[in-house]
Amino acid sequence: MSDLAIQHAIAELVPRGARVLDLGCGDGAMLDYLQRTRGCTGYGVEIDDANVLACIRRGVDVIQLNLDEGLAVFEDASFDVVLQIDTLQHLRNAEVMLRETARVGRLGIVAFPNFAHWQNRWSILMGRMPVTKRLPYQWYDTPNIRVGTHADLAALAARNGLRVLDSFGLQEGRTVRFAPNLLAGTSVYKLAR
Repeated sequence: MSDLAIQHAIAELVPRGARVLDLGCGDGAMLDYLQRTRGCTGYGVEIDDANVLACIRRGVDVIQLNLDEGLAVFEDASFDVVLQIDTLQHLRNAEVMLRETARVGRLGIVAFPNFAHWQNRWSILMGRMPVTKRLPYQWYDTPNIRVGTHADLAALAARNGLRVLDSFGLQEGRTVRFAPNLLAGTSVYKLAR
């Protein structure tokens, strides 16, 4: 699935005119898209200097911050939506950041590569770590600190007292609601306190 397909699917979950915080916003493409197509406002949070500069060039308000240090700079419920798109797997404090997402936003939207997708399972069965469109790195040079499955996030949300408002998978540009742990390369969760 292309980044554009994921971007459009995630954007549909964000209410029009919402105040959005995009954690690990990269070059700001998602927030830029939400501002242009859905009338949203908000900030991106990014650590990488080149990505911060790319956000500024796009006209996206960005704060340079290490997410592993938390979100103490933001008050409770200061955003309508907090996005974590392909961020959770890069964080050392994923559980804390999931709670912070729910604290800072009225709604949290989390998307990440689903390690339990059948193609990944097949690769492991064949004795190799998977390399796919969603997990494009070799095991020895991946920026991912951890991998997770669609089912793992449901358990983590429950353990932290978060409500799952919706969950589904994305695969090849389509929504997967039947067996997303097996059939989807990307997992998407909509969470609240």
